[in-house]
Amino acid sequence: MTELTQNLNLESIDSTEFYLDVISGLSSKAKTLPSKYFYDEQGSLLFDQICDLDEYYITRTESQIMDRYAHDMARTLGEKIALIELGSGSSRKTRLLLDEVSESSVYMPVDISREHLYKSAEQLAFDFPDLTIKPIHADFTQPIKLDNEVDKDYRKVVYFPGSTIGNFEPDKAVQLLNNISNLVDPDGGLLIGYDLIKDLNILEDAYNDSAGVTAAFNKNLLQRINQELEGDIDLDAFEHQAIYNPEEHRIEMHLISQEEQLVHIGESTFHFEKQESICTEYSHKYSMDSFRQMAQKAGFHEDRCWTDPNQYFAICYYRL
Repeated sequence: MTELTQNLNLESIDSTEFYLDVISGLSSKAKTLPSKYFYDEQGSLLFDQICDLDEYYITRTESQIMDRYAHDMARTLGEKIALIELGSGSSRKTRLLLDEVSESSVYMPVDISREHLYKSAEQLAFDFPDLTIKPIHADFTQPIKLDNEVDKDYRKVVYFPGSTIGNFEPDKAVQLLNNISNLVDPDGGLLIGYDLIKDLNILEDAYNDSAGVTAAFNKNLLQRINQELEGDIDLDAFEHQAIYNPEEHRIEMHLISQEEQLVHIGESTFHFEKQESICTEYSHKYSMDSFRQMAQKAGFHEDRCWTDPNQYFAICYYRL
């Protein structure tokens, strides 16, 4: 059973917010664009393609962990849960967990891309006809309240796969974990995937694939600005770049201006020097100890962890 849910108490996602965030980011001395805006319909499709790339070990490794340990994870989560997935996208990896989760549970995917969310939910409803599915269109980077959507008999468990937590600066990541702790209640939990520190070449190859899909994904954010915010950005005048910063333990993704130029967005004008950067995303990598310490700042305590043989990735369950 699928219920398409639009909760009016959730933060709205509109062009005004998008415009203000873009103008603010490009007005900064070090220009930035929020990575959450990657995921319009085209961006979501491109990210699905990234997940299939040979260089992009993250999805493949996380899926291998899920395939091996999903039954154990489901037993750890327990019966009659409301499984709330943040940034669900196409819910590809989630299927392995849903195969094992009790049919008495509820699955609640949360995503910023409305079209992608509902299309995925409809397919899941077909594939899991006995599971109640309640998609929530929302920006999970803002506090979410689901009191009216989840029966009090259900324990709320947040599922946050894909190492998306790594896209946030450490203080923002703790803030997000605090939001999650407020969402799940004292008897709830958090099942989260995060990427582990590893060889620099493996990391940089994952974000600079030979097929250029990640570059197209990065530039699609500029195309979205052109389409939705009356921009005149020449996509060919920017080049994708992703480098690993070993001091901060993060991949830094940029769009580099290939010439001195002026860019117009609505009535706003922005000057770019040649080789000036727009930072579009960070992807932090962790040791298991550093992530454990970060989670503890939000009141979470590690219960179980599952990893792959190469120690590339970890999926851990945290309780309050």
